[in-house]
Amino acid sequence: MKIASFNVNSIRARLPNITDWLAAFSPDVVCLQEIKAQDEQFPITEIEAAGYHAAVVGQKSYNGVAILSRTPITTRLRALPGDTEDEQARYVEVETEAGFIVGGLYLPNGNPVPGPKFDYKLAWMDRLIDHAQALLRTEQPFVLCGDYNVIPTDADVYDPRAMAGDALGRPESKDRFYRLLNLGLTDSFRVFDPRPGQFSYWDYQRGAYDKDHGWRIDFILASPQAADRLTGAGIDRSPRAQEKASDHTPVWAEFA
Repeated sequence: MKIASFNVNSIRARLPNITDWLAAFSPDVVCLQEIKAQDEQFPITEIEAAGYHAAVVGQKSYNGVAILSRTPITTRLRALPGDTEDEQARYVEVETEAGFIVGGLYLPNGNPVPGPKFDYKLAWMDRLIDHAQALLRTEQPFVLCGDYNVIPTDADVYDPRAMAGDALGRPESKDRFYRLLNLGLTDSFRVFDPRPGQFSYWDYQRGAYDKDHGWRIDFILASPQAADRLTGAGIDRSPRAQEKASDHTPVWAEFA
């Protein structure tokens, strides 16, 4: 089973790119972030024509997440537990027919620092840690896929000093990311590729993609039961080079 994560930065603006990528890469499950569309605006007809079922949690103009699957899926959650007043569309969770749980997330950016947006980011990460603990107790294989808006190490950014004070590079953000890993989750990509300078995001400004001035902020974190089945993982840079590309590119992991 090939699982991918892709921050599409507006599914309607980039729909031809996305459907072309689905046809070429043929993932079994895809977690999408920043779809920037309400549920009723999601292009379900085109997605179904591409061969996918969809679980969608939309929001007008901002955020929004979805999970696409070649086989039927059951939606478990449409929001991250822990805050009933949180109305931002940032989490969706499904279960496949084989009992594999997939959580798709768009973690808050958190800038500017300090401020309420950074406080919200850290509180959201605390809720994610709590939820990961609950998922671990089920002993089912699961992955938490998405745009984490965290740069874990200096190897994951082209200029560590430039991002040291940014919400993505702050120690508080990194600490919570490592608390997730220390629960027993595995950064799928790093199992197969330890090299620095492997990025999943490049800003639109200052020719960042052409200069390879990027960050690795998109992750597929696997539970112990899922990590035992890992057979491969990587970053597919091809969509980022296209016209009207998202500023992110897909990351993927394959499970036996």
